[in-house]
Amino acid sequence: MYGFGTAAVRGRPSLLRKAVLALVVIAAAPFVLTLIYTVVPPVSTPMLARWLTLRPVTRTWIPLQNVSAALPRAVIVSEDARFCAHAGVDWQAISLVLDQGGDGGPSRGASTITMQVAKNLFLWQGAAYLRKPFEIVLAHWIDLVWSKRRVMEVYLNIAEWGPDGVFGAEAGARRAFGKSAARLSARQAAVMTAALPNPVLRDPKRPSRHASTLASVIIRRAGGAAGLTGCLAR
Repeated sequence: MYGFGTAAVRGRPSLLRKAVLALVVIAAAPFVLTLIYTVVPPVSTPMLARWLTLRPVTRTWIPLQNVSAALPRAVIVSEDARFCAHAGVDWQAISLVLDQGGDGGPSRGASTITMQVAKNLFLWQGAAYLRKPFEIVLAHWIDLVWSKRRVMEVYLNIAEWGPDGVFGAEAGARRAFGKSAARLSARQAAVMTAALPNPVLRDPKRPSRHASTLASVIIRRAGGAAGLTGCLAR
């Protein structure tokens, strides 16, 4: 009896060390993968989730130079107007959203493009209040390690752009318009941008009246936004 009890007590520190080591590995993985993804095309957690549940994924990775300039311009004016100015997290936007929220809390988010990349590469999709602290830390790390051009390139290649597992600008453009992302017009780029962040319901192939109106607003904003995309230059 004494021998078995001693073995059990001795085994507990070993199990604890293994648990701590596992947590360290899990915590370090996004930071290491960010370094790897500097040159390797990454896959997102939504893509992995579809593969694990035997659902199809359509994605063709393309470099940013093979994407019409109209698309990143439309995405910036719609999703993150200070993309070139902040360090991964737009604290001004976060402060504004919190101030506007009142007692009921914020009615909209303030996620930057970099934060969306962090979420889609490494984190889960729900429970935003639990996810945001990790998202903020990883967004700062990504902005430190990657160029703005690489952040945009990854974003446009992992964003979901249609139902049934359509990911990335190239697959999205071909599905919606039957052409490559390099040949998107300003209107088509705006329609694709208007489909974010829920292209399953806002199908860019069949834009609703609301989506079409939003696309027109994006086009107007993008027309005077040439200075907002300077950080994307080679």
